[in-house]
Amino acid sequence: MTTTGFSDDLDRRIADRQLGWMDVRTKLQHFALINYAVPIDRLRPHIPEEHFEIVPFEIGNQTCGLLSVVPFLDDDFHYARLAPFAKFSFGQTNHRVYVIERSTREHAVWFFGTTLGSRLVHLARSLWRIPWHYATYDIDCQYDSDASRYRRYRFDVKSDWCSCDIELEDTGEPMSLLEGFDSIEQQKLILTHPVEGFFYRLNGSLGTYSVWHDEIALTTAHAACLHFSLYERLELLSRDEMTRPHSVLMCPETLFEIHLPPRRPGVSQH
Repeated sequence: MTTTGFSDDLDRRIADRQLGWMDVRTKLQHFALINYAVPIDRLRPHIPEEHFEIVPFEIGNQTCGLLSVVPFLDDDFHYARLAPFAKFSFGQTNHRVYVIERSTREHAVWFFGTTLGSRLVHLARSLWRIPWHYATYDIDCQYDSDASRYRRYRFDVKSDWCSCDIELEDTGEPMSLLEGFDSIEQQKLILTHPVEGFFYRLNGSLGTYSVWHDEIALTTAHAACLHFSLYERLELLSRDEMTRPHSVLMCPETLFEIHLPPRRPGVSQH
């Protein structure tokens, strides 16, 4: 795809804003993208390749996929039409890989799963069989609006499924072109705007849900401390490899809309 093609796709995804009766609107605070370059052969056993192609990147003289950890604080999670008065705040971390859906050739993500610091997770698991897992969150973040950068960014997440230790150092510098990408337009579309996510439901069937959000203003950061128990268990990353991410990007606040309930792939949301 050309640079113009990536830019057009990004514009289309931003313009395509619809709000259904069960859709959630939430302000994400302390949003980060922690990306790892992982040899594709390590990722293949975890992703149904008959449906999805792992996006290949040439990084460090080898062909890799990008695995992405996305921690943030849901500041005012609420059903925008169904119950706008009931708002919740909790930590959340998404664990995903960048893929292309074979049937549509659209860029998307494959979810290993998600941790949430709210008991709402049990209702979602029961109703929708979605791979969300309960966790406790200790979030210690301080954003300096005058300097336009974080002074402190720490997430301590405890979960039977995936515990996380995250400490980042924000440079305050805008996102630049990263290794493996040909243009900023390609990078924005793949990293920040894969609006549809796919996953295995708890019963083993495929599921999907989609999101809407505007363009995200990201700064670059460095890892001070990173560890994710899931990736050791799946033998995707060693402890040492976790300390050396491909890239780390941050944003103090951005608005998301999540189209719920999850559905079967190929079934329209609205």
